[in-house]
Amino acid sequence: IGMENKKNTNIIFGGLLVLIVVIVGGLLYFANSSDSKTDAKNDLQSVELPQLSNEVGKDEAEVQIQTTAGNINIKLFPKLAPMAVENFLTLAKQGYYKNNEFFRVINDFMIQTGDPSNKGTGSKSVVNNNKPFATEISNQLYHIRGAVSLANSGPGETSSSQFFIVQNPQAAEQGLSTSKYPQKIIDAYKKGGSPFLDGQYTVFGQVISGMDVVDKIAAGKVEANPNNPQEESSPVNPEKITGVKIIKGWDFKK
Repeated sequence: IGMENKKNTNIIFGGLLVLIVVIVGGLLYFANSSDSKTDAKNDLQSVELPQLSNEVGKDEAEVQIQTTAGNINIKLFPKLAPMAVENFLTLAKQGYYKNNEFFRVINDFMIQTGDPSNKGTGSKSVVNNNKPFATEISNQLYHIRGAVSLANSGPGETSSSQFFIVQNPQAAEQGLSTSKYPQKIIDAYKKGGSPFLDGQYTVFGQVISGMDVVDKIAAGKVEANPNNPQEESSPVNPEKITGVKIIKGWDFKK
């Protein structure tokens, strides 16, 4: 009887020990998990956000898009969107964008160009073996007002020469949280932009002067789009790109 009681006592103490280990382990797991989430959140809040400065940094390029409506100066992010920027700069040097119309214009949303056919059906890539390339997503770049982003035809390698400039001037921060966005970007969205595009298209530049020109193009009279009759987005008197001046280039071999 004594041996049996001792055995039962050992079992009880053994079970308690296992239970304590499980509880402590669980607490440590949740603490670490919470710390990881906090670290991830803090990391997101501490990333550099180059779109928020009008200065052109040493890791950035700059171009001037000259149009029939005026000039638009844009800084580019070759470190964060290398394929997009290399494709754009190479085509710009070749004169590819000259006489491209802003063929799709939606006021309070964006203006689109980059297709010599001016129909939205043409595009060109000089990277990725001359084929369309993958979307380049960065937690440092967002579709705030003035963002320059590549159009695409869906997931996969579908980006090339067509690009758009986000024009929406209306506040767009509603529903955004610091778990997914840096607070400074949420604040930037209060001044306009299109956050629903984030994660789907490659932001590769930011307008640093000439947003008044972007607004002027966006305000032009439009009619039904032949490719999408339900969308009023084809300019009646489209503005054109007359040239792209490279103010500060980028060496992609370095």
